[in-house]
This record gives sequence, structure tokens and C-alpha cells, in this order.
Amino acid sequence: MPEGITAESLMNNIRDTISEGVSKHKNVSFFEEDKSVTSQFNRLFGREKPVHHILGGGKSADVMLWRNKKISASVLTCATIVWVLFEWLNYHFLTLVCFFLVIGLLLQFVWTNASGMLNRGRSSSSVPRVVFPEEVFANIGNMIGSELNRGLCYMQDVACDGNLKHFLAVVGSLFAVAIIGSWCNLLTVIYIGFVGAHTLPILYERYDDQVDAFVMGVFQQFNHNYKKLDSSVLSRIPRMSSFKRRKAE
Repeated sequence: MPEGITAESLMNNIRDTISEGVSKHKNVSFFEEDKSVTSQFNRLFGREKPVHHILGGGKSADVMLWRNKKISASVLTCATIVWVLFEWLNYHFLTLVCFFLVIGLLLQFVWTNASGMLNRGRSSSSVPRVVFPEEVFANIGNMIGSELNRGLCYMQDVACDGNLKHFLAVVGSLFAVAIIGSWCNLLTVIYIGFVGAHTLPILYERYDDQVDAFVMGVFQQFNHNYKKLDSSVLSRIPRMSSFKRRKAE
């Protein structure tokens, strides 16, 4: 990303913002929190920083928040064109690659012959050549590898830490993604996420008071129902840490 903003720094900013709102929560029973979340969640996830800062700042956040409408509209339009080509017009990736290669060959062929006819002294070597820097592919490979390793480490930490609440949240999220994936293919899911990343932040920035009030009501109702479930069922489940201590003893 431009201006030194990487996926890692963006996720760290979002994680730090969320952790600021929930770091004061302690477990009283198995999952119960000792304080009401009304005062701590007066902003979404306890947000105290501007949305632009949470998204990492720089040009990437400017694009998602439509600071430059032309650039943001161009990015969203290009993504929509790609989605329409593959989903509505049923083009295949290999077909488009071959079409672009044929167009490139034709352009260079016409350029070479036209320049030779107009100027006999100009050789075909003067035709511009398209060369991709090797550093680009190396950086992309390193970024993908680091993100995959980070995701694998995160999954293993969730499975081994013994935090049942965190474990159930991750499993539920994976099931939700699997259900969404059964409704549409991967490209559509990526496009929906891309559109959401370019529309939801700007909408929240403009209507943050209304969104925060709505989320507060939903969260309070969920917390009320969750405490009932915790007192009746979850508090009777032995903790993983206590089980490990007994086993060690």
C-alpha cells in the first residue's frame, strides 16, 4: 500500500482500536463481564480515534473514505468491470489473457511496420518493451506468504489457548463464511467485500451517531441474553486452565 501502509499495519490499528474498548473487561464467571458495556461502548468497539486513523491513514484510507472521489470511483468502477466480465458475461480468465495478448501483439506489429515504412532508419528495437520488475513479484509473494503464516499462527493460537469464547467466535465466523460461500463463488464474495470496504467506512463516518446508537441497543440485548445463558449453562463448564492445573497436580 502507498505511504508505507501495509495490511499488517492496517490490521494492527483495527485490532488496537478494538482492544482499547474491551481490554477492561474481566471474566467473573466463565464468560461474564464485570461491568456494564454501556459506558465503554459509547462508540463502536470503544472507538476513540478517527475512522481515517483506524484504517491506517495515507492514500489507502483516503480511497476508502472517498477523500478523492475520482480515484475512489475509478477503483470501484474497475472492480465492477472485472466482476461483470467474469460473472455476467461469463468470460474466463484464460480467454481474457489471450485477448489482451493478441491485442498487444497486433499493436506492436502495426507499430513496428508503420515505423519502418515512415522511417527506414528506425529499427524494430526502438519499439517500447513492457517489462515487469522482479521486485514486484517478490514483494507480492512475500506479502502473501507472511499473511498465510500469520493466519495459520492465529488459528493455532485460537485452538491451543483454551479460550472457549474466542474459539467459538472463530468457529462461528468460519461457518458463516462457509454458508456465504455456498451461495456464491469466490469472486463474488471478494467483490462484495471490496464494495463493502469502499462504502461502509464512509457511511459510518457520516452517520456514526446513528450507527453507534443502533449497535449499542443490539449489543445490550445480546449481552442480556448472553448473561442468562452464561448463568444457566456456560458457568457450569469447567475452565480449561483449571483442568490443566488439576492434571499437573
